[in-house]
Amino acid sequence: MEEPALVEGCKRGDSASFEQLYDRYAKRLFAVCLRYAGDRETAEDLLHDTFVKAFGAIGRFVWRGPGSLGAWLERIAVNASLELLRSRSRMSFTGIDDRRPLPDYVEPTEEEVDRVPQTELVRMIGELPEGYRTVFNLFCVEGLPHREIAARLGINEKSSSSQLARAKALLARKIRDYLEEERKR
Repeated sequence: MEEPALVEGCKRGDSASFEQLYDRYAKRLFAVCLRYAGDRETAEDLLHDTFVKAFGAIGRFVWRGPGSLGAWLERIAVNASLELLRSRSRMSFTGIDDRRPLPDYVEPTEEEVDRVPQTELVRMIGELPEGYRTVFNLFCVEGLPHREIAARLGINEKSSSSQLARAKALLARKIRDYLEEERKR
């Protein structure tokens, strides 16, 4: 079923359309939720929340061309993720002193990153501290500027920038460690 027909079926309350929507987008949206949650159990909760919100708001969705439904669902998943993290007070930016020097690191090359399996990269990102991971996802994956990240998270722009730099440094070290272990094998 094409996206416009799928959306119209959902708007009519057709359970087969809802099921197809879920089947088509669940894996993609779970990956979004996992990027923010860092663990499967929380990501599953977020995926559930995402679809509940999407099913409740489908009447307001306006199809704008190929990919617009997926993009709309991803925005809901990101917003649900941020909402849950804030409500659980899990997102922590403590321990960040903007006067403390940023860590030195060598950013891995594209070739080095390509040698790390995607599942390992997702795991590494999931292991980042909550604040680092959230800012990293919003900046590097969602493409938001620090000004918007700061507004969404209730922090200042310098903290957003600092969190990103520290996330990149930690992720670079994890990638280097992984490649070193692989080299030894």
